[in-house]
Amino acid sequence: MIVRMSKVEIVGPKGLLEEALCLLKEAGIFQIEPATVGFIERGHEEYVTSFLPDERSLSEVLFLEDLREKIEEFVSYLPVLDVRRSYIEPLPIIDTISKTLEKHLGMCRSLHQRREELQKEMNELKRYSTFVTTLSPLLESIKETPDLDFIGLTIKEPGMVGRLREIISRLTDYRFELLTETGEDGTLVGLITIEKGISEKVKSALSDEHIPELRFPAAMGELTFQEKSVYVKKRIFELDAEIQWINGELEKFSRRWLPIYKRVREWAEERLSLMRTAASVFETRMCFFINGWMPSGDVENLRKRLLHAFGGKVALEEKRIHEEDLERVPIVLKNPPYFRPFELLVRLLPLPKYTSFDPTPFIGIFFPVFFGMILGDAGYGILLFFTALVLLKRLRRKGSVRDASKILLISSAYAVFFGIIYGEFFGELGHTLFGLEPVWIERRSAVLPMLVFSFTVGVVHVTLGIFLGFTSALKRRAKKEAAFKLLNILIIFCLVVLAASFFKPFPWLLGKPVIILILVLTPLLFFTGGLLAPLELLKSIGNIVSYARIMAIGLASVLLAFVANRLAGMTGDIVIGIIAAGLLHIINLILGVFSPTIHSLRLHYVEFFSKFVEHGGRKFKPFRKERE
Repeated sequence: MIVRMSKVEIVGPKGLLEEALCLLKEAGIFQIEPATVGFIERGHEEYVTSFLPDERSLSEVLFLEDLREKIEEFVSYLPVLDVRRSYIEPLPIIDTISKTLEKHLGMCRSLHQRREELQKEMNELKRYSTFVTTLSPLLESIKETPDLDFIGLTIKEPGMVGRLREIISRLTDYRFELLTETGEDGTLVGLITIEKGISEKVKSALSDEHIPELRFPAAMGELTFQEKSVYVKKRIFELDAEIQWINGELEKFSRRWLPIYKRVREWAEERLSLMRTAASVFETRMCFFINGWMPSGDVENLRKRLLHAFGGKVALEEKRIHEEDLERVPIVLKNPPYFRPFELLVRLLPLPKYTSFDPTPFIGIFFPVFFGMILGDAGYGILLFFTALVLLKRLRRKGSVRDASKILLISSAYAVFFGIIYGEFFGELGHTLFGLEPVWIERRSAVLPMLVFSFTVGVVHVTLGIFLGFTSALKRRAKKEAAFKLLNILIIFCLVVLAASFFKPFPWLLGKPVIILILVLTPLLFFTGGLLAPLELLKSIGNIVSYARIMAIGLASVLLAFVANRLAGMTGDIVIGIIAAGLLHIINLILGVFSPTIHSLRLHYVEFFSKFVEHGGRKFKPFRKERE
């Protein structure tokens, strides 16, 4: 249901504004309205102005925003750890905290920058490490001399090796050696040994072929390849040790100081929130005015809290809600425990207006019924029931998953119920194994009765929606709209009676007076609903016809289950038959979850809600502390 809301004004001395806002934030039941429309009487606006912060307040805002940004930067440098919660009160020592933060931020920034530099150097050295580690076994067979030069390569494609040999052979007259090896990471590396006199020429040719030389850092320029290998490994070890030391220092900072600075950040955000909210407050020369909305059931409780906290200096007045206020009243949905999970399906749509109906109870009643009517198999229903129980047990802390599991639990119970009525347990397997018989109707053969049953459900559901629309129009005093809705109900009822007169035991004599009544009511449609009124009536009739999907989708499900069982019997092998039937039943079960869900929702969202739900409501956003 939509909670009844009250329009409230809170008035008090300007000196108590901050304390009053703190109390409202702690209560968490009051939404502040930043506009005066509907709250301040006309003619009195000149005496009431928006609350203007003084110079001291503006300075505090700038200080707190700067403090918060510095804490955010400080936290970004620290590792993510589970730390204790601090309950320190920052206000008395805020100057000391600010100076200490500057010092700590500088230290952590330096450590972070140093770690970035070390990590960058390590990543570069790891490239060389792959190269020298891969070629180390080959280098043992080569003796380095002053006349020889060595060119290291990383070869992207193995097919380039042949091309390389051709180029180098042409330039060196076959006086070279090319060694290749594949590293542990799959990289193909090569080492060219040539005379120093022609090395530059070879390097230039390789560059033209887009095979650049792997150049080592300047620090390794005078080292031999064997010495480079030793240097790289040693340097990587040193870098890793220093990075680990920096990580340890940052972890110490995190465990010691992070709880304090998180508490300071939380306090700063609360102070900033109060100051931002003060911009929505109005004032006269001596008083403040806080306008807003809250659930009517909490008004008296808040009035008592204000009286206890301020001794009558801050007053709460409940004001009259005018017709022009109805568009601005925020919406709170509150339902009994059984219907509460179905708010998950309602949240997929925009909120209803304050003058409309909460669709949650209606979807809570009809959605499981439609789901059960479509699936209608006791075996599938039992499987889904226990699946929902498992999900509820394991994922009970995840709100949306928990609500979806409860909806599945209720819907699967209806699937079992209709499965017994239809006599279905994994298709006709229940009849084969233990003689299960339909209590009312056998869907596979009774197509026409199921179609009539589906249309009957559609008539009831759509007519109920139109009746709720009629009630809503009366509440809004829209007399023409209410009369139009009522005429739609009467004509649909007449059409149902006329259709029933073609079947026994209904007498044909009913047809003539009903036709006359329809002809009398039709002109009234134009008067109450305009020129498009007949189209709206035809739309409602089309909505009713749409309920044939209950029969059609249910029939498809039972036939697929029947095919699965027949296929199992035709295989001639019990193991293969069970596997084949099992796979088909699994597919049918998956379809049996999604198809009834999608089509049941469609029947509600399009055929039913369109008749009475007015969307466009404002969500209730009370002034409260942020949830952790």
